[in-house]
Amino acid sequence: MFAIIETGGKQVKVEEGQSIFVEKLEVEEGAEFTFDKVLFVGGDNAKVGVPTVEGATVTATVEKHGRGKKINVIKFKRRKNYSRKQGHRQPYTKLTIGKINA
Repeated sequence: MFAIIETGGKQVKVEEGQSIFVEKLEVEEGAEFTFDKVLFVGGDNAKVGVPTVEGATVTATVEKHGRGKKINVIKFKRRKNYSRKQGHRQPYTKLTIGKINA
């Protein structure tokens, strides 16, 4: 059984026992988090949401919080003596999917 959930403005396909990385959530490590925006539940009898599936939830456990690899953002204009360099590290939350309730 799998489900498609929406979190952080993105859609993620999840299965039970899977580890995923999502946008940072304000939840403590070791706590459980429940996703209410379930767009699709697949398996033997698939359920499609309009826009979400009524009564379906996905429960996950927060493993850790962290920051991703550094990305360098460079602005450059030739022959104008203009260049800017800026770095960015996106914060994330690592989750382990526990149960899909459909």
